[in-house]
Amino acid sequence: MFDSPLSASAYEVLAVDPAVDEETLRKAYRLRLRQTHPDTGGDAAVFIQVQRAWELVGSPDARAAYDRGHGFGEAAAPEWSGWRPPSARTDTRPRARSYGHPGGWRRERYLTLMREWAGRGVTLDDPYDPALVRSAPVGLRRLLADALAEEATARIVADLGMGYTVWHDVAASGRDADPDAKIDHIVLGPSGLYGLLSEDFGGPARLRRGEFVGDGVPGAPLAELLARMRVIARAAGVRFSGAIVVLPDEDVVDPIQELGRVRGVRVAVTSRSALATVLRRGITGARDIGGNEVFDIRTRLQQTVRFA
Repeated sequence: MFDSPLSASAYEVLAVDPAVDEETLRKAYRLRLRQTHPDTGGDAAVFIQVQRAWELVGSPDARAAYDRGHGFGEAAAPEWSGWRPPSARTDTRPRARSYGHPGGWRRERYLTLMREWAGRGVTLDDPYDPALVRSAPVGLRRLLADALAEEATARIVADLGMGYTVWHDVAASGRDADPDAKIDHIVLGPSGLYGLLSEDFGGPARLRRGEFVGDGVPGAPLAELLARMRVIARAAGVRFSGAIVVLPDEDVVDPIQELGRVRGVRVAVTSRSALATVLRRGITGARDIGGNEVFDIRTRLQQTVRFA
């Protein structure tokens, strides 16, 4: 949130004009706290957003930095989101084996469509400029938001260590599937084999009957993830332990929410900061994988996986 191309601005969350003075801003913050506090019938997720908005604009220095632009406006496309040059790394521990380019498919689509939207002959000095991104159609902003979400997840799973293998941007188009269908990440480790969806809805999303609902939710993301996991499972002859949906920290009330079985698959929704914990311990009830089985599954996936 806030650093997402889809999110409301800190001023919109506080329900004020960006040009208001400090006293008006402070009064608006206090009012929004009362309106959204769970003890008075407010929404806990929105209450967290209000607090985060105040952190960003509540002091003159923070507000000036926020107004200059931040987050996605400074996010240059990485060559490899899970990799760092040896000279830039202070942590020399072995990292997870990573294949594919996290966020690459959506980054490429975003840049292509952004140039088309801007128009022929128009030079885009910075296609990630906050003002430009905010003015773009929602479909374009969603592409960039999802790319950034995938890159954030890739950085987290890369630090899990050498016991894990990760495939990013895995093509999952079966006979009747969307040719652009993909799984954001597949993670194999001692706790199991998991399909991951890195999402950013631009704000809190609700779960109803095993699916995300809300104005910012496109289609049926959880159902699509599970369908694509079945395509890979059949092709590689493997069985997934579960599915994990990763959301920005500010967009979830509970860092880890286990949904039980959804369409026969164990599912968890987690904040980014709790993702490593979930992948190390596994989803409740999921079968651990060890020894030769890890090697066999990794070999099968290596022989099967194609990248989007």
